[in-house]
Amino acid sequence: MNGPELPQARGPLSAGVIAALTLGQPPPRVGGADPLGEDLQLALYLCYELHYRGFDGVGDELEWDPDLLRTRGELERLFLAALRGGVAGGDDVTGAMEQLSIEPIEAEGVSHHLRDDGELWQLREYIVHRSIYHLKEGDPHAWVIPRLQSGAKAALVAVEFDEFGGGRAERMHARLFADLMDELGLDSSYGAYLRVAPAEMLAVVNMMSMFGLHRSLRGALVGHFAAAEITSSPGARRMARCLARLGVDPLFYTEHIEADAVHEQVMRRDVIGDLLRREPDLATDVVFGAQATEWLEGRFGELVLDRWRSGRSSLLLQSSGLGNRFPVMP
Repeated sequence: MNGPELPQARGPLSAGVIAALTLGQPPPRVGGADPLGEDLQLALYLCYELHYRGFDGVGDELEWDPDLLRTRGELERLFLAALRGGVAGGDDVTGAMEQLSIEPIEAEGVSHHLRDDGELWQLREYIVHRSIYHLKEGDPHAWVIPRLQSGAKAALVAVEFDEFGGGRAERMHARLFADLMDELGLDSSYGAYLRVAPAEMLAVVNMMSMFGLHRSLRGALVGHFAAAEITSSPGARRMARCLARLGVDPLFYTEHIEADAVHEQVMRRDVIGDLLRREPDLATDVVFGAQATEWLEGRFGELVLDRWRSGRSSLLLQSSGLGNRFPVMP
């Protein structure tokens, strides 16, 4: 198997993309689909995954199939318009970054819940969600490297070097996350849980891929990356406390506490600073990337907490075997 198995379709768009990948049929026209819905987000994820590890039984040559690229472009236009419509915008980069640095005293995010009251089944669900990104941590951001120059490029590569373990495979963040999944009795193979990841999680990862794969959105990718690093360290500290409380090795998160605090400063000072000195017109894109990240992460957090508060799974499928709130391993 060269890549993960294709998931089941969630509507006509994803069914059409799967048929194009497996049967050689013409990919679907997009029309007026819900840009944040299950069908479009899965269809877009399938298109993007061709640029990463692909899927079992799908030919590598389809990565650059012109008809699939045309469909992907239509999906992206709807998604990008939804992102732009969901945020305030502006060009105050400093203000946008400072806003991310200030956490409300009564904040009640997923990591706060997990730190204080999270049960083991909820931790496992959360790790399943995050596996959609963390098993390829750093990969979407690598697309922007050739799109940057001089100081911004050098500084971003320094951050990426840490993401990829400083040259040591066993220290790669994706490997550390896989180790965490193994300890929790989860399937750590790449893409194993795509079938149960809801649109709210797929949208977060699709945003990274879209920003990284378009030179015109390089500023948005930098804004997103900076926002992720700014908010990562406090969240990682809460997650480390959750894992320690539940008797799970917190190494993946303790690794991020100090590293991402440093990365935040590098991203703000050396990446964004140099980028905007060279291309000041990208300020609006940097702000957009940061705000879009916060918006999509907020949507994801609301979904998870709303489901948990009502005693339901936050994943798409429920099966027996690991408890009625959790999917069995494939």
